[in-house]
Amino acid sequence: MIPLRRQRDYRLLWSARAVTETGSEVSRLAVPLTAVTLLAASPLEMGVLTAAASLPFLFVGLPVGVWADRVRRRRPVLVLCELISGTAVATVPVAWLLGLLTVTWLIGVALVVGACTVTFRNFTMPHLTSVVAEPQRTEAIAGMQSVFAIAQLGGPGLAGVLVSVLSAPLALLVNAVTFVTSALLLRSIRAEEPARPASPRRSLRREIAEGMSALVRHPVLRALALCGMTVNLFAAAQLAVYVLYAVHVLGLPGGLVGIMMIGFGAGGLVGAFAAPKLSRRFGGGPVLLGAVLFFPLGFLVMAAVSGPVWWCVLLIGTAEAVVGVAVVCFSVCSGALSLRETPPELIGRVNASINFLTQGALGVGGLLGGVAGELLGLRPAMWVCFAGALLTIPCLWLSPLAGFTRRARAPREAAAAPMWEDARR
Repeated sequence: MIPLRRQRDYRLLWSARAVTETGSEVSRLAVPLTAVTLLAASPLEMGVLTAAASLPFLFVGLPVGVWADRVRRRRPVLVLCELISGTAVATVPVAWLLGLLTVTWLIGVALVVGACTVTFRNFTMPHLTSVVAEPQRTEAIAGMQSVFAIAQLGGPGLAGVLVSVLSAPLALLVNAVTFVTSALLLRSIRAEEPARPASPRRSLRREIAEGMSALVRHPVLRALALCGMTVNLFAAAQLAVYVLYAVHVLGLPGGLVGIMMIGFGAGGLVGAFAAPKLSRRFGGGPVLLGAVLFFPLGFLVMAAVSGPVWWCVLLIGTAEAVVGVAVVCFSVCSGALSLRETPPELIGRVNASINFLTQGALGVGGLLGGVAGELLGLRPAMWVCFAGALLTIPCLWLSPLAGFTRRARAPREAAAAPMWEDARR
C-alpha cells in the first residue's frame, strides 16, 4: 500500500487537524487567562467555563451520531463546523475591544465551539474510513493523535508569546484564522465517500439506543469507555482550577502556566510514534493495560508539588510527558479496537456513544472542579482529582480485557481476531 505520508487526502486531513489544534492551544491558554486576569472570574465561574466546552457532548452527542450514520457525505459538515467555530472565536476580541466582553460571553462562545467539536469528532471517525484503507487505520489514528501532541508541544509556547505581545483576547484571532484554514484544507480532499446501502429511517430514539446498546453489550468497549469517562472526569476537574492553582499557589508566571500542556504534548508525540509499533509487537490489549497504570502520575505530582518555580516546572513537565505517552498509546489502541470491533453500519453511533460518555464527563468534571476549588481550596481539590484518577486502573484490570489479553499470547493473531462474537456470547 502507498504509505500514508504519500497519500494526498490523508495529508490534507492531517494538516487540517494540525492547524486547528495548534490554534486551539492558543485558546486553551488565552481564554482562561482572559477570564482570570481581565474579568476576575471566580473558581466556580472557571468551572462553568471549562464545562461549557464539553457539555454539548451530553446534549447533542447522541443525535449527532445518528446523523453521522445517515448522511451521504460527511465532509461538508466538517467544513461547516470549522467555519462556525472560527466565527464564534472571532467575536471574543471584537467584544473585548468594544467593552462588551464578560465571562458569560466566553461561556456562550465555548458552548458554540463545543457543539461544533461534538459534530466534528462524531463525523471524523466515519469519514476516516473513506480516506484511509482498513489495514492502515491504526497508523492513521496514531498520526491524528500526533496532531494533538504536536499542538500541545508548540501551542502553549506560541500562546505565551501571542498573549504577551497581543494580549489574551487578541491572541484568539489566531485561533479564528486556523479554523478557516482547516476548512479550506478539508474542502480540498478529493476522496469519494463510498455509497452506503439505504436503510429505512426509524425513530431517532431507536437508532440512538442501537448504538448505545452495541457499546454496552461489548464488555471490552464498555470497559474502555468507563476508563475514559473516569480519567476525563477528573482531568477536567483539575483543569478547571489549574490556572488559578498555577498562578496563586505555585506562583508560576504567565509564560510558564502552559508547562502542563507542553510536557503532555512532548510525551504524546512520542506515544503517537510508539503506539503502532507497540501494538504490533505486544498487541493492543497489553498496551492498554500498561498505559492505564501511568494515568494517575500527573495528578499526584500536581497535587504534591511545591517549592521554587524551576522545581515545579521540572516536575510537572516530566510527569505530564510520561502521562502523555500513556494517554496517546491508550487513545490509539482503543480507537483502533473500536473501529475493528464495531459493525460498519454502527460506527457513527457507537463512536458517538463513546464520545457522549467520555467527552461528556469533561463537562461534569469541569463543574466538579469548580465546586471543589470553591469549597475545599485549590490544593485539596487537586488531591481529590488524584484519588479519582486511581479508579482508572481497576476499570481495565478488572475487566474482560485482561482475560482476553491473557488468552491472546500471539500479538498478531490477537490483533487479527475480533472479539465481537466472543463478547456477544
